[in-house]
Amino acid sequence: MPFDVFMALVVFAFVTSITPGPNNFMLMASGVNFGFRRTIPHMLGIGAGFLSLLLCVGFGLGAVLTAYPALHIGLKIAGGAYLLYLAWRIAMSRSMSEKNGKAARPMTFLEAAAFQWVNPKAWVMAVTAMAIYTNPAAPFLSVVLVAVAFALVNLPSVSTWAGFGMALRGFLSDPARLKWFNIAMGVALAISLWPMLR
Repeated sequence: MPFDVFMALVVFAFVTSITPGPNNFMLMASGVNFGFRRTIPHMLGIGAGFLSLLLCVGFGLGAVLTAYPALHIGLKIAGGAYLLYLAWRIAMSRSMSEKNGKAARPMTFLEAAAFQWVNPKAWVMAVTAMAIYTNPAAPFLSVVLVAVAFALVNLPSVSTWAGFGMALRGFLSDPARLKWFNIAMGVALAISLWPMLR
């Protein structure tokens, strides 16, 4: 892959990783509700889960979904339903450390990694990156380079959103502000589905 193409890929990876979407809205809410340190497993899970998704799409899963559109539609429906469930949970959260009288917890590494497989934005990013930036003449190397580009930008991108949330913790320590912030994050998470489900 020529250097200029790789740099274009890095820019694509950065822009798609840093812009608002389900992962970033959830990380911001987690940063507010649990702090940056407790959100680290969630951030690392996003990176690992998306990397595994990218590699699977690059090495043939994308072709399977193209060959079987019903499977792709089913995946979109399952992902959308799960995303709406998460949006509801975030919107209904009223305390930084408690939910329904029980101690709340941030998303775990495995939960965040598994979520990538039903995250519509992650699928769009993976399929688009593999379709545009892989080279049929060197399939293995180009798939690995796409994965490397996303790996380079993933942690800085997701850390930014968790950091935004952490920065808002003091302001949102007021229960009324926190309530409206969580409602806004839940609504934003639900709305983030629209462009990906069309």
